[in-house]
Amino acid sequence: LTIMRDFGVPVIMDATHAVQKPGSADGGNSTGGNRDFVPIIVRAAAAVGVDGFFIETHPNPDEAKSDGPNSVILSEMESLLAKGKAIHELARSS
Repeated sequence: LTIMRDFGVPVIMDATHAVQKPGSADGGNSTGGNRDFVPIIVRAAAAVGVDGFFIETHPNPDEAKSDGPNSVILSEMESLLAKGKAIHELARSS
């Protein structure tokens, strides 16, 4: 991420696909993942100063037709983004 920042263009971290496990669910027929790691990815990327995030969300990810295992529960998004923004602002100020 820091190397990409040096190119002088905005860097967007795809936090949900970063935790995706292609072909790991349903005997390899669909994609799995672990949404528990998305907040860690967001905090780490915010700390190095990325410009934004791509985060898939759903009211009930376990019922989503696509990318459910790595999607963030919609009710948790506001808190996740607030924490990421606070870390981003702290990183940019130092």
